[in-house]
Amino acid sequence: MTVISNVKQSLSNIKGIEAQLSILALNSQDPEAQKTFHEMMNMMNEIKKDLQVRVSEMILEEPQYKKS
Repeated sequence: MTVISNVKQSLSNIKGIEAQLSILALNSQDPEAQKTFHEMMNMMNEIKKDLQVRVSEMILEEPQYKKS
């Protein structure tokens, strides 16, 4: 598996975690738990953005990844 494949797989996993945290925040009855899930969802969103930028950088900087 190439480096970009690993980064893209990590990005996909982060998106899944973010979605699951959103569901947990919406379904939780405890306001403190809702807040915690929402904060963690926001953290995952920031990580997702960073990984998306990294994938774009890799595609621009590494010609072998342009087809990925």
